[in-house]
Amino acid sequence: MSAPLLDVAGLAKRYGDATIFAGVDLVVAAGEFIAILGESGVGKSTLLNCIAGLDSVDEGRVRINGTDITALGEAQQALFRRAHLGFVFQAFHVLPHLSVAHNVGLPLLLQGRPDAARVQAVLAAVGLSELGPRLPQTLSGGQLQRVAIARALVHKPQLILADEPTGNLDPTTAERVMDVLSTQVRSEGAACVLVTHSRAAAARADRVLTLTLSGMREGV
Repeated sequence: MSAPLLDVAGLAKRYGDATIFAGVDLVVAAGEFIAILGESGVGKSTLLNCIAGLDSVDEGRVRINGTDITALGEAQQALFRRAHLGFVFQAFHVLPHLSVAHNVGLPLLLQGRPDAARVQAVLAAVGLSELGPRLPQTLSGGQLQRVAIARALVHKPQLILADEPTGNLDPTTAERVMDVLSTQVRSEGAACVLVTHSRAAAARADRVLTLTLSGMREGV
């Protein structure tokens, strides 16, 4: 049996005396789509940040494709994220002085392999094929969300971490975005961990988990 693409064991995060979550175990195989539900404030976004190495952990480890990223230094973690992860942030984090196309193509540029055709294909997949030359400030919140999703997928990452990717989208566009994420997972052999409040989005996943203060459990 092949090793899991993502293996999280005994993960805990605290801020001062407050425990955000503890005892989180999560195993995700290549080609698997996982959704995580949970009450507001339970730490779903923090969990994704910890999995990506964007936030430190107090206990446990995160292994991605055999690499224990919790044992890496900050510079090594950044290089690992650049090569292997795609992250969809709630806050978009687009660069205002770059066009939509340049924002989406940034991961490829940082890897030294710019690919305008790939950028255009991903923009088309999320319904933004005509907006490549536009600046972010001219876009709606829903359009910015799709820019962030396209940027996360453009370099064909092994692991996609998506924080409420359909939160700013109408139902039709949300369904299209979920199709794009599902296609990336199925066709590229990637894995996706989605955190969401949306049961409709969660229903598209292979498994649905619930995050609580004491850890993770299967089901809603």
